[in-house]
Amino acid sequence: MAGGVHSGTPELPVVLLPVALDDGTLDACLAALDAGTPAGTRVWLADDAQAGPRGLAIIERWLGRTPLRAEYTRRQRPLGEVAHLDEVLAACGDADVIVLAPDAVPGPGWARQLAACAARDGAIATATPWCNAGEAAAWPACGEVSPQPDGAGLARLSRAAETMPQLHPELPAAIDHAVFIRGRARAKAGGLDAASYASWYAALIDLSLRMAGLGWRNALCETAFVARRGEGGPADGDLEALAARWPAWPPRLARFLMHDPLVDCRRALAQRLDGIDPPAQHELFAP
Repeated sequence: MAGGVHSGTPELPVVLLPVALDDGTLDACLAALDAGTPAGTRVWLADDAQAGPRGLAIIERWLGRTPLRAEYTRRQRPLGEVAHLDEVLAACGDADVIVLAPDAVPGPGWARQLAACAARDGAIATATPWCNAGEAAAWPACGEVSPQPDGAGLARLSRAAETMPQLHPELPAAIDHAVFIRGRARAKAGGLDAASYASWYAALIDLSLRMAGLGWRNALCETAFVARRGEGGPADGDLEALAARWPAWPPRLARFLMHDPLVDCRRALAQRLDGIDPPAQHELFAP
């Protein structure tokens, strides 16, 4: 199945969206994609045999009307979250991609800002935007889950973030609400480790740390905001597998969350948000 047409917008990385079981979050995510992403952007909905009849109807309806260049694939039998995403990433070769969590709600301009962040620094392997439930990239408080902003609030946050200085500071690792992944870095680091991890949350951390070990950076894209109902999380045994392979990782993350080296960056976004007027109605739907 396919939908959308190319509009002449400069081509962004393909957006990979694993399809979720929850029909409501899927519907909200697809609506936000349409509202906040330039027409003609390539989107791949990858379904690991998760969508039920209502979810399939939502996808069919969206494919028929979206201005994005959307493709949908569905496995006959589930492969597992990490193995399925690894299969999808492998199909993209060494192309850059943006992976969006299926329960995320991206703000206006989110994909364009992520791509621009990575273009400014060739050493960036992953770029992660702000999120109200983003752990090290959480806003307004590091490591805390804040209420998901509504449409008007998300539009204001996105406008405020776009005015931030483009410093792209280091994060301990990429975070799974939304992440740009540079294809060359991923190719050198290898695929996702589906044998060791059952969640994308943990497999992404592992991939981030492998890329960092090869000299790449895992950066915050402070000019973009993606909302989410709650944080992602590991599957049973994933944290133990991470700690066994990366013993320095748990204390490093704990120090980051405790001391928050990006506290000034978070405060700067709050200050800029205070200076943003409420959006006009047409701005709520501007890519």
